[in-house]
Amino acid sequence: MGNQAAEVDQVHLEDWNLEAPIRAVPAAVNAALSDYFGASDREFGGIDPMITESIEVLKNFVLNGGKRVRPMFAWAGIRAGLQGGGGSAPSNTSPQAYVKAISSLELIQACALIHDDIIDASDTRRGFPTVHRTFESQHRERSWHGSAEHYGISQAILTGDLAFSWADDIFNDSGVPLDALAAARPAWRAMRTEVIAGQQMDIEVEHRGSESEADSLKVIRYKTASYSVARPLHIGATLVGADHKTINLLLEFGRKIGTVFQLRDDQLGVFGDPEVTGKPSGDDLRSGKRTLLINRALSSGTRAEVAELRAGLGHPEAIDNGDITIDRLRDIIVSTGAAEAIERQITALSDQAMTSVQESWLDAGIVEELIHFSRALSHRKF
Repeated sequence: MGNQAAEVDQVHLEDWNLEAPIRAVPAAVNAALSDYFGASDREFGGIDPMITESIEVLKNFVLNGGKRVRPMFAWAGIRAGLQGGGGSAPSNTSPQAYVKAISSLELIQACALIHDDIIDASDTRRGFPTVHRTFESQHRERSWHGSAEHYGISQAILTGDLAFSWADDIFNDSGVPLDALAAARPAWRAMRTEVIAGQQMDIEVEHRGSESEADSLKVIRYKTASYSVARPLHIGATLVGADHKTINLLLEFGRKIGTVFQLRDDQLGVFGDPEVTGKPSGDDLRSGKRTLLINRALSSGTRAEVAELRAGLGHPEAIDNGDITIDRLRDIIVSTGAAEAIERQITALSDQAMTSVQESWLDAGIVEELIHFSRALSHRKF
């Protein structure tokens, strides 16, 4: 995880304004979160050195990377609400309050990733050891009693819980007017429940052995599309009182772009460069994760291709023994036409989403930013 959190970009939050572009959000969020971690350490670090250490691990995990996708879409929702969406920001509310509110989404994301890494038994995240492996290493280095693995998992679960709790604190203590927070509360609650429900469905689908594309799409809708794009847009727009037609437009746009975001992630999980993604090569193949890409290959391949694919998917020992290689599994997926079909789906959904905002009543400036940001996500390499 590293001894120090990555140095945040220099952003003076006192200079932040409601016209700030989406691309400026990551640095502003980093600055807000860095301030929050410092204040939290001063407030709670005195409980015990272990708590100070846990806060440090969480801080490093949050600030050492991450695309800040959710706060960026939340800010896009705020901008859309203010630029043609029927919303307004009270003159006595500082722009910094909105930055603090949307920064909370990164702590929900931290909780989700920490717990997801435990569920998937992942060793690395963003090129660093996962949180449970970090605590596990500390246990081993100090020659403590009991199972280092169990200790690592236990501490990571609680660190994720802490992040989830602090997200609520940041959101509610952001300085955004209480009536605006109350208006955004339904979207906030829905987002938190949907991401957990999506994760639960993902686990259930995997253990049930489902290879249904409908199941894959349902998991995508709740675990990623709603949580990563649609609800952040919804929350941002609601915080500034956007009208219902704008919120509905953003929700539909968000579901499509959120699906694209996950489909690209699934492609990268098979074909991505580990030097760029920060994940081991072919991680999804080794784990046997039944993504839409994999299920499409299983339903489209010849009997021989499917048999060979099944022999490798979720069987890392076969891959490690050389019985079948990651490259061979990739070749099979390409041969079935699944990879090309998913690319077509990504393009179609992206085009539909772009058209919907281009033909909307939103101001041209925010439409252009939304399209640029969404295209960058759909074509990303990491």
